[in-house]
Parts: sequence; C-alpha cells; structure tokens
Amino acid sequence: MKIAIVGAGISGLATAHLLQQRHEITVFEAGATAGGHANTVRVDTEDATHHVDTGFIVFNDRNYPNFERLLSRLGVASQPSDMSFGVSDGGDFEYNGSSPNGLFAKRAHLVTPWFHRMMADLVRFNGHAKTLLAQGGEGPSLGHWLDAGGYSRAFVERLIVPQASAVWSADPRQMWTFPARFLVEFFANHGMLGFAKRPQWKTVVGGSRTYVDAITRPFAARMRLDTPVTAIERDGDGVSITPRGGQAERFDEVVLATHSDQALRMLGAEATDREHEILGAIPYQPNEAVLHTDRALLPRRRRAWASWNYHLLPEPTGLTTVTYHMNRLQALSADREFCVTLNRAEAIDPAKVLRTIQYAHPVFTPEGAVAQKRHHEISGRNRTHFAGAYWHWGFHEDGVASAVKVAERFGARL
Repeated sequence: MKIAIVGAGISGLATAHLLQQRHEITVFEAGATAGGHANTVRVDTEDATHHVDTGFIVFNDRNYPNFERLLSRLGVASQPSDMSFGVSDGGDFEYNGSSPNGLFAKRAHLVTPWFHRMMADLVRFNGHAKTLLAQGGEGPSLGHWLDAGGYSRAFVERLIVPQASAVWSADPRQMWTFPARFLVEFFANHGMLGFAKRPQWKTVVGGSRTYVDAITRPFAARMRLDTPVTAIERDGDGVSITPRGGQAERFDEVVLATHSDQALRMLGAEATDREHEILGAIPYQPNEAVLHTDRALLPRRRRAWASWNYHLLPEPTGLTTVTYHMNRLQALSADREFCVTLNRAEAIDPAKVLRTIQYAHPVFTPEGAVAQKRHHEISGRNRTHFAGAYWHWGFHEDGVASAVKVAERFGARL
C-alpha cells in the first residue's frame, strides 16, 4: 500500500518505522530536520563536545513501555537521569523537593509555620488524590477540587500549580480549569503520590538525536525534509497530497502525525465537521526554549538547584517559566552549567545564549479530555489516520503509542 506520513516527530517516525518494511511510505516534514521535540544541540567547548537536548529529555522504566521497546529494537542505549523539582522566586523563596537539605535550602523555613503547612498539605493532597481516583467519573476542575479541599495558598501557588505547569509546559492560570482527575492520574502513574517506589528516570545516551538517526536510517531516502504539505484532498480512490511548490501526489492512505491544529490547517475545507469538533478541542500553545549557560537562571542557593527549576514571577505572563538543569538531567560533565529555559529569554545574558528554539505543546481542558476518547470517530476513516502525543498525556510515550495504534490497522506491530 502507498502511504503518506505527514510529520517527522516521534509519532511520524514511529509510524514510518513500523510500516516501512511492508508498505511504500513517503514522509513529509515541514522542518529542515526530523525529530520534532527530539532536538539535540551539539555544543563544542574548549575541552569537550556536548550533545544537549532541548525538547524531549527524559523517560522512565514504568510509564514508557512502547518507547523503551522502540529503543531496544533500534539498539539505542539509555542512562540514568537525576529527576528533581524545585521552585524559586529568584531571591528569598526557593526549595528543591528531592532532599531535606534542598527542601530547607532557605534555613529560615525550618521554623516557618506556613512552609510546614505547605508540606503537610502535600501529604493531604496525596491521600485526597487517591480518593478522587477511586471515585471514577470525570470529576471537577483542579481549581474547584483544591478549593473544596481547603488547601493553603502557599501549597497551591508555590507547589502544586508550578509542578503541573512545568510538567505540561502550560500557563499556570490554566491549571484552574485543568481536569483534576487528568492530573492525579498522571501523578499516580508516575509514582508521584508518595515518596517511595518512584520510577527510574533515564535519558538517551548521546542525546535524543541518537534515536532519531537510528530510526530514520532505513527510510532516509523516502523522507522529504523542508517540504510542508499545503493541501490534502480525499476521495473514494485515494488521497492527494500537495507539497509546497510541487504537484499533487497520489497515495492510498495518509497518516497525519502532526499537531491537532496543523492537521486541521492542512485539511482545510476538506476537514469534516467531526474532525473540526474533535481536533479543535485540543489546541496548542507556543513555548520558547533557550539553551544557555547563564547560571543566574538557577536558584540563588546551590542546594536548591534541581533538575527542573520553576520560576515564580511577581506578574503572570500567561506562559510556564522553568529552567531545566541539563548537567543533572543528562549527566553532563562540563566546566559550565548548561540550561534550557522556557519563556524567560529577557532574563538571560545574551552573551551566554547558545540556541533559541520555538516549540508548541498541547493545551489540556475538560473538552479536550472528552475529545481524546473520540479518536476512533475520525482516525481510520476517509483514508485518514491521526497520530500524535496529544491523544493522551502529551509525552514521547504517547506519541509512540498513537503510532502503534495506527500501524496496527495496517497489520504492523511493535
């Protein structure tokens, strides 16, 4: 069968990997390189070369079974990662939750009542979350659920909302309408509703580009980079794909392994009412990532440094603000601190900026959670299949899982 795969992020690459041996595939990618969020930047210093990830960084041994299976098939190695989370306002308030030394990085917090209340609320939150999961149903929004639980303002604004905002690269204010059940299910699956038996986090040895190079090698000649698709037309006999500046090409089927909003734009007037309804319920939000070496973006006290460092800002910007400490996450042995900061370019010393990259992440809402369950209503119909991490939690494993789901319709398995 002749199949067009549009998008060369993890979903498109995994789909191509599964289908390329039994079908005639062509992969269209708008960007100059394949990989999407698997975007590793090579940095040459005076003494060494480092490969620093800027988008997809970590996975674990509990929640990424399909991705781990894929790495095994490709013969790509992984290594343990340090996964810790902290919050800082850039001055007087900061903590790193991975140890007592980091938690009380500011020693005055040892005798600060509201700080101890914040920690007590975390224990209470973990218990209430398990109760919410046992109840079933869609449940309330996170804002309503936290209000009903009587949690302290410090816990909400300085712990749980920053953590959720960082995980989903989402506007902190958006967390109030975020489905509470969606969040606690994720926390439960990742061992975050307790302090023991947490999963082992890992990174790809040499950066995520290592797996991208390995997965694309067999079908590199069938990839069209720098080739945006401008139109898709479907009829009873097949699908016409029109690349920018080119003529329409015919295929038997098409896999749209792009973001939901990108898929709708390419379908244009061809999109059905149901495709508009379902895909339109899962929008995307842009986030700017800056790779740099400005340690001023890390907490003031070194014992508060974490792998993920959330920035508490005096005025909300409508975007998440977090700095990933890549030396910890990728076990980089370097003479400087490599950081990736989201949405705070103005605070970074321009002389220490290495690369600026634009990403986009799905925005999850109650309507989106309902739309995810309707995937079967549009995928596999009208010669069109939809793959993407946005069909579940929004992470790399979800991209692979969506590819597996599509590939199984063609008789291919991981």
